[in-house]
Amino acid sequence: MSSPSGICLIPKWKQDNGVTRPPPAGATRVREAQPSVFKKLYDRGDLPIVLKHDSMGNKIIWKVEIETLDYHHFLPVFFDGLTEMEHPYSFFAYQGIRDLLEHGGIKILPVVPQLIIPIKEALNTRNKQVVCTSLKVLNRLVASADLVGEALVPYYRHILPVLNLFKNQNINLGDGIEYSQQKHENLGDLIEETLSTLEQYGGDEAYMYIKYMVPTYQSCQEHP
Repeated sequence: MSSPSGICLIPKWKQDNGVTRPPPAGATRVREAQPSVFKKLYDRGDLPIVLKHDSMGNKIIWKVEIETLDYHHFLPVFFDGLTEMEHPYSFFAYQGIRDLLEHGGIKILPVVPQLIIPIKEALNTRNKQVVCTSLKVLNRLVASADLVGEALVPYYRHILPVLNLFKNQNINLGDGIEYSQQKHENLGDLIEETLSTLEQYGGDEAYMYIKYMVPTYQSCQEHP
């Protein structure tokens, strides 16, 4: 369609080889996270961790026995640090969560509701690095203790929308695919793995809720 002066009035986003496409919605645009409580507490020296560097690289040294920690306080704080990207905050948050989940046992399940907001805020940054780290953590969380996977099912509506947005992010990534796969940071693959883990540990209703939030998800299990 043209104006009387011959100027094309068709929006540029409709002029893609004759195919009409919707305008960019910005759904996957990176969003800035608020400063984390984790960073504030670390800077104040209120976390029982120190950084040690040896020939094997960086590692966390805990000042107390992990099993003695108040999980209702410390586990949500470390999950809050998932939005951090700067060293050492990102390193401490990720490694700290791994240690806490490894040693938490029965302490983890009662804390699950407190972890939903930190997980949601990390995923909602739409930052690929943060999302990948959060998915790795989510996989560990689901398998960390009995019934944790089932306890997460009511919160899928908070967690899964961003996964649905990025589910196909391993498509057309060019030369970056192989490098990211080596670091286990192919976003599409991580999302598929996470959804499968959620289904595996989420009980009888998990698949139905996943399929509702992520319609393209294909289960590897049999369903009636």
